[in-house]
Amino acid sequence: MAKSKLPKQSEDFPGWYVEVVKQAGMAEHGPAKGSMIIKPHGYAVWEHTQRALDDRFKATGHENFYFPLLIPMHLLEKEADHIEGFAPEVAVVTHGGGQKLEEPLAIRPTSETVIWNTYSKWIQSYRDLPLLYNQWCNIVRWEMRTRLFLRTSEFLWQEGHTAHATEREAIDETLQMLDVYREVTEDVLAVPVLKGRKTANERFPGAVETYTLEGLMRDRKALQCGTSHFLGQNFAKAYDVTFLNRDGKQEYAWATSWGYTTRMVGGTIMTHGDDNGLRLPPAVAPVQVAIVPIYKTDEERSAVMEVATRMRDELVGRHNLRVKLDDRDQYRPGFKFSEWELKGVPLRIEVGPRDLANDQVVVAERVYGNKKQLSTGEAISSMVEMLNDIQRALYEEATAFLDDNMHQISTFDEFAEGVETEGGFWVGAWCGESDCEIEITERTKATIRFVPIEQEDPGAPCMHCGKPGAERATWAKAY
Repeated sequence: MAKSKLPKQSEDFPGWYVEVVKQAGMAEHGPAKGSMIIKPHGYAVWEHTQRALDDRFKATGHENFYFPLLIPMHLLEKEADHIEGFAPEVAVVTHGGGQKLEEPLAIRPTSETVIWNTYSKWIQSYRDLPLLYNQWCNIVRWEMRTRLFLRTSEFLWQEGHTAHATEREAIDETLQMLDVYREVTEDVLAVPVLKGRKTANERFPGAVETYTLEGLMRDRKALQCGTSHFLGQNFAKAYDVTFLNRDGKQEYAWATSWGYTTRMVGGTIMTHGDDNGLRLPPAVAPVQVAIVPIYKTDEERSAVMEVATRMRDELVGRHNLRVKLDDRDQYRPGFKFSEWELKGVPLRIEVGPRDLANDQVVVAERVYGNKKQLSTGEAISSMVEMLNDIQRALYEEATAFLDDNMHQISTFDEFAEGVETEGGFWVGAWCGESDCEIEITERTKATIRFVPIEQEDPGAPCMHCGKPGAERATWAKAY
C-alpha cells in the first residue's frame, strides 16, 4: 500500500494525473481496452455529484426513466446527421445466444434515437406535452485514445430528453438545464465555467444548437463540463413524432437533450489537485473529516479512542458530516496523514495524549496545509464553517486562475504562439466560416470552445483570414 512520489504538475501534468487517480484510489483500467473500473473513492465523488444533479432535475419538474442499452441499427440510422456523427464510435452486437442476429444491435452511444421512436407512441396531443424525462445510465463510444474519467469507451452519465409543444419552450428548457449544470459545476464541484454555444463543426450530431460549459484545468487546457442541446424538430421528423396543437393542426414536437458525465470527476481532480494529490471540495468529498488517533501504549489508545469516537459521533450525529475514524493499528500516524492528504480529505483531526491533557486537538486543513490547535468543543462546533470556507476557497482560487489565463487576441501570430506556450482561453474575432475554423485548428491544435449564447459583433475583422468578423470566439487547446 506504499505510495510513490507524484510527478510535479509543472513538469509532467499528464503523469501527475495518471498517478494521482491511481494512488488516491479513484479508478484503474479495466480488462477490456478503453474500459475503466471506478473504485469506491472515485465513485463516491460521482454519487454526490449525481445526487446534486438529480435533486435539481426533480426540482425543475423532471422525472427519471430507463431505456434499453441495445438499440436496433435501423433506429440509429433514421436521423442522418446523428448516425454520421456517431458512426465511428458505435459498438455493434452482431451475435447473441451463439447465433448471428437478424439485425445488428448498437450499444447506445446516446439514446435520442430509441427514445424518440418511443415518443411517437406517447405523444398524440398538445395535452401530452411537455415530456420532461431524464435517464441515468452507461454509454459506450469506441475510443482509441483513452484517459481515466476523461475519455473511456464506457462511461456513466445522465441524459435528459424532453419534448415540447413550441420552439420557445424547448429553447428555454435547453438554457435552463445548462444553468442547472453551471450551478452544480460551480457550487458543488467548485469548478468555475464559461457559458456559450458551439459552432456548427463542434455541435452535437442532429442538434440545431449546442450550448456548453467550459472549464480551465491547471495545465491550462479547456475541458467541456456539460452540454445542453436544442434539437429543433429534427428527431421528431425522423421518428414521426407529431401532435395535434391547440389550433387542431398536426405539428412536429420540439426536442432537447442534455448530458453530464463522470468526466467531471476528472475535471474536479484537474481543477483543484496539487503536487501532493487531490484537494476535494467538501460538497463531494467522500470523507469530509478524517480523525487520526495517535498513541503508543494500550492505556493511551483507550483514552485517545474514547475522545476520537465521541468527536466522530458528534460530527456525524449533530452536523451530518462524512467522517472517517482511522483506527487502523497496522499503519503509523505519519502514513495516515499522507494518505488522507493524497485522497484530498478537506480536514484532518489529530488526537494524541498530549492534546488530551490540554483538552485540545490539532486540526489540519488540506487546501493550504494550515494547522491549528482547538479545544475539542471548538473543533466540533467549527467544522461546518471550516468546510464551507474550504469550499469557497477552492472556487475562488480556481476562478482567479481562470481569470489570469484569459487572453485577448490582437494578431493571429500572437494567438498561435500564446496558445502553444501559455495555454488558457483566447478570445478574438472570427469570420464565422467553417473552413477558416478548420484551418486555424489545423495550424494551432486549438478549437473554438464556444461563441456567445447571443451572437455578438466582435467589432474587428477575423484574426486569421481578415474577412469581416461575425462572432467573438473563445479558443483553447482542450481535452
